[in-house]
Amino acid sequence: MISYAPLWSTLKKKNISQYQLIHTHNFSAGQLSRLRSNSNVSTHTLNVLCTILDCSLEDVAVFIKES
Repeated sequence: MISYAPLWSTLKKKNISQYQLIHTHNFSAGQLSRLRSNSNVSTHTLNVLCTILDCSLEDVAVFIKES
């Protein structure tokens, strides 16, 4: 399972709000909603986030092995 929990910490570290993502960086509110619920998002979306936040994929998502 993919979790986007690291994204919220990265946003806080970078001092960027979800509001700023949507209104300043033109990030889709729908995609942000999908990330909040750990739903599927495209690699394009992850790439855009990493570009905006100037971070690596590990700062946005983590793989959690289901047992």
